[in-house]
Amino acid sequence: SGESLFDILRAPADASPESLEGQLQFILAKWGNLLGETFASRIIRGIDFLREEIIHQKLAHGDFVPDVPVQSYSGGEYTEYERYSPDKEWMPRLVLIAKNSYVWLEQLSQKYGRWIKTLDQIPDEELDLLRDRGFTGLWLIGLWERSRASQKIKQRMGDADAVASAYSLHSYDIAGDLGGWGALENLRIRAWDRGIRLSADMVPNHMGIDSQWVVEHPDWFLSIPYSPYPSYSFRSENLSDNIRVGIYLEDHYYDKTDASVVFQRRDHHTGDVRYIYHGNDGTSFPWNDTAQLDYSQAKVREAVIQTILHVARNFPVIRFDAAMTLAKKHIQRLWFPEPGAGGAIPSRSEHGMSRADFDAAIPEEFWREVVDRVAKEVPDTLLLAEAFWLLEGYFVRTLGMHRVYNSAFMHMLRDEDNAQYRMAIKNTLEFDPQILRRYVNFMNNPDEKTAAEQYGDGDKYFGVATVLATLPGLPMFGHGQIEGFREKYGMEFRKPKMNEYPNEGLIAGHEWKIFPILHHRHLFADVEQFFLYDFYTPSGNVDENVFAYSNVHNDERGLVLYHNRFADTKGWIKTSVTYLDKMTGDMRQKSLAEALSLPFEGYVIFKDYITRLEYIRSCDELWRKGMYLELFAYQHHVFMDWRFVDDGNWQMVNTELKGAGVESISAKWDEMFGAKDGVVEEVKVKKPRKKATGKTSSGKKKAAVKKSVTKKPAPKKATSNKVKRSVKKTVKKTTSSKTTTKSTHKKTIAGNIRSKSDAAKKSNAKKKTSSQKAKKGK
Repeated sequence: SGESLFDILRAPADASPESLEGQLQFILAKWGNLLGETFASRIIRGIDFLREEIIHQKLAHGDFVPDVPVQSYSGGEYTEYERYSPDKEWMPRLVLIAKNSYVWLEQLSQKYGRWIKTLDQIPDEELDLLRDRGFTGLWLIGLWERSRASQKIKQRMGDADAVASAYSLHSYDIAGDLGGWGALENLRIRAWDRGIRLSADMVPNHMGIDSQWVVEHPDWFLSIPYSPYPSYSFRSENLSDNIRVGIYLEDHYYDKTDASVVFQRRDHHTGDVRYIYHGNDGTSFPWNDTAQLDYSQAKVREAVIQTILHVARNFPVIRFDAAMTLAKKHIQRLWFPEPGAGGAIPSRSEHGMSRADFDAAIPEEFWREVVDRVAKEVPDTLLLAEAFWLLEGYFVRTLGMHRVYNSAFMHMLRDEDNAQYRMAIKNTLEFDPQILRRYVNFMNNPDEKTAAEQYGDGDKYFGVATVLATLPGLPMFGHGQIEGFREKYGMEFRKPKMNEYPNEGLIAGHEWKIFPILHHRHLFADVEQFFLYDFYTPSGNVDENVFAYSNVHNDERGLVLYHNRFADTKGWIKTSVTYLDKMTGDMRQKSLAEALSLPFEGYVIFKDYITRLEYIRSCDELWRKGMYLELFAYQHHVFMDWRFVDDGNWQMVNTELKGAGVESISAKWDEMFGAKDGVVEEVKVKKPRKKATGKTSSGKKKAAVKKSVTKKPAPKKATSNKVKRSVKKTVKKTTSSKTTTKSTHKKTIAGNIRSKSDAAKKSNAKKKTSSQKAKKGK
C-alpha cells in the first residue's frame, strides 16, 4: 500500500491522538484478525483497565440522580418467561408506611412526653392512629444489630450523635437498644391486633465490615491477597472489637482524598491478610462500612437464603435493599466482567469471567431461587424488591417478586413529565397489565428528598397523593410525609437534627382527602378492571397532563381524575387507551360507560371524596358522549359511591343542577319535590344492556334493559389507531355542538382544606372503618 513501517506504527496515534482507549480500539478494528485471540483479549482487557482508571465517581451513595427511562418492554429480559408469584388475599390491599426506627422513637418520646426507647414502648394510641388512617403495613427501618465499625467511622468523620448505618449490619438480630426479640414480639402482637403487618429490610448484597460473617467466614466475601493499588495504605485505627481480627479502613477515606474499593482484614491468630471489597453498585462511591459478598460461591448464596428465611419467619413483608445488584447480569457486570465489558468497579476487570464460566458458577438467577424457597418454606410472605435499571418488570414477571419499586412515579409526577408517565402506564397495559398491580408507588423514599421538599404541601401534593392512593400497586408513604417534615433522615440518624413541628393543616388535609380513600384500597388495588382514559379537549387533542382512570371491585366503582399542571383545562373522557386482554391475546379498548357497567337509561348519582359533593348524570349521555369536566391547576376528583335511579323527577333534578355538585342529591330532591320516604330509590344494575326499542312502563322503578351486550355502541375498531381517530372525531363533534350538556363543575371546594369550616365538615364526615384482618398473621 506504500505505507512505511513507521507510518503503520504511528497510525493509531494519528487516528486518536488524545485517547489511549481510542488507539487500542483502532488496533483491534484494523489488525485484530492478525493479532490472534490471546493478544486481542489482552487489548480488550487493557481497555477495561483504562475505563476503570477514568471512572468519574460523581456522587455518594443515595445522592445520585438516577436516569428514569420509560419502560418499553421490548427485548432484553422482557422476552423471558412469565412466572408471577400468586398473591395472598391481603397482599393487594397492603398500604405501607415507613418509619426510621430510632428517629421515630425519639419523635414519639416528644409527642407523648415520656421516654420511648424500645419497640415494646410504642404506645397503643400510635398504632390505633395508623390503623384509623388506613395503614395495614409498618416498615421499620433499622431494626437489626448494626456494625460498630460503621458507627466509629461516622463519629470520626464528625457526626458525634450518629449510630451505624441501617444497611451496615453486624447480624440479623433485633438491636439490643431497641429491646431485642422480646420487644419486637410485643409490638408484633399489638400491631396484628389492629390489622397491621410489620415489615423489615434484608440487605443481601453485603454485610458490615466487622460483621460476624467477616470475622468467622472471610472466604464468603470478594477479596484478593494484595492491595489493588499501590497508593492505598492501611495505618489507621483498628475498627474491630474482636481481638482475633483487625479491620482497617483505607487511610485516604478520612481526609476524603480517595475512595478505596477495598479494606484490610488482618487475622491476628493465623497471620492472614486479605483485602475485601466494599459493597458497591457502580453508580457512586463504594459504601465504606460494608463488605461485598461473593455470589459466585454456592455456599454463600445458600447462607444468604437461610438468612432470608430467618427474616421471613419473623416478618410477613420483606424489603430487599438494592436487589437489582444481584440480578445475574449485574453480578457479572460489576464483579466478574466479560472481556470488553469492564470498568464498572476499579480493579475488577482482571478477575473477569467468560459468560460460559459465569453461568457455570451461577446457573440460576439468585432471586428466582429465593422466591421459590420462601414460597415453599415460609408461605404468606410478601417479597418486595428495591430494583431500578429497567429491571422492574423482569423482577416481578420472571423472577417472581411480589412487588417492585416504581421510581418513575415519584420522579415523573414531581417533574410534571406527564406524557412520559402516561406512556409508561400505556406501555405496561399493552405488554402485561399485571405488572402495574405489582409496582410499589411512592412520593419519597429514604434515599430521596422528602415529599414536602419535592411536592410542597398544597394542591399538587394532594393531587399526587390521591393518585398514590388510587393507582393499582402498593402505596408507600414516607416517614414524616403526613406531618410535612422536611428533614431527610439519614440511615445513621439516632434522632432528628431539625426541630420541626407537624403541619396540622397538612394532617387535616390527609384526614379529609386521603385517609378515607385508603380505607377503600380494595377498590383500586387490582388491574382486571382498571382502565386509563385519554382526556380530549374541545380542539380534539389529548391533554397529556390529565390522569383519568377507573376501577371496579364487585359492585363498587371508582373514577379518578388529576390535572398535574399549573393551568386550566376542560374536555371529555370517553374511551380507554389500548390494553392487552390476556385471555384472548387481543388489544382492546372500552368506553367509560362500559368499563363502569352503567345501564343505558336512567341516572347515576356519585360522590366526590375530595370535595364531598354529590353529582347526578344521565346514563344515556355517559354512553353517547362520555363525561365532561373542567379542571383547574392540580385539581383532583375521586368519584365513588355510584348508585342508579330511574324516575321522571330525576330528569328534572339533573336538568336543574346542570352538572353542578351539591352536598346532598337527596336534599336537592326534597327542595324540589318535598320530603319523601326513601328518596333515592336505587336501581339494581347487573350489566350494561342494549336499549329497548320501545318505552318502558313508567310505573317500574327499574332501568329499561335487555340482555347483556357484547359490543359497545361506539364504532368498531380494526386497529387501536383507527379507534383513536374515531374517538377524536366523536369528541370534536360533541364538544362543538351548542346543545351539548356540559356537566360543568360550577360548585367547587376551595383548595385550602385547612379552613375552620372544612375542618368541621371533616369531623362530621369522617368514616370509621375497621381494618379487615387477614386469615393468618405473623
